[in-house]
Amino acid sequence: MSEALSSIRMNDKVERMAATIVSQQQEIEGWTEGVIRLETALEIAVSRGGTREKAI
Repeated sequence: MSEALSSIRMNDKVERMAATIVSQQQEIEGWTEGVIRLETALEIAVSRGGTREKAI
């Protein structure tokens, strides 16, 4: 009986850990998408040679 309870507890911990990992992976992917957008914007700005006029 004790062995069965230990197995159930272990399975519960593994399931919670898996859910946490999925959540963290989704957060990382969101940050990665943001970085890609920033890199793209930077590349576009650099390729234009910084043609923005400075306000005086």
